[in-house]
Amino acid sequence: MTAPRDVPAPEQGLVLTHFLTVRDVARSRRFYADILGGEVVLEENPAIVKVANSWIIMNPGGGPTPDKPGITLVPPDDGDTVSSFLNVRVADIGAFYAAAVAKGAEFLTEPIDRKAELRCYLRDPDGYLIEVGQATGLLRGVFADR
Repeated sequence: MTAPRDVPAPEQGLVLTHFLTVRDVARSRRFYADILGGEVVLEENPAIVKVANSWIIMNPGGGPTPDKPGITLVPPDDGDTVSSFLNVRVADIGAFYAAAVAKGAEFLTEPIDRKAELRCYLRDPDGYLIEVGQATGLLRGVFADR
């Protein structure tokens, strides 16, 4: 069997990946490939999708393992309470938003001008929150209101 290409395995130092516990690996894999333009590196076990210069790793939940004793992984169950989210920075939020909506993405709002940036949010199939932003005022030293 040939090793998959372009997996997050640095020759030195480190790379940062994001792991998501998902209900349906195929559905989530398609979302990150289609909506964010990712490349499927590994179909499953775990699914790995390379998005720009990072990787999203997805697997179903499960109970404790020897390397994470006492820890159970589950997808989010309450979409209105979050403790972290994926932050995606784009060069042209208008173009990204239009393309994502055309592919079926459902955003919470259209992009909103926050002075430092244009920003909007969407959810993936499991309810994970994803911020999409484009730096604007921040590039000129203008920051968002507190």
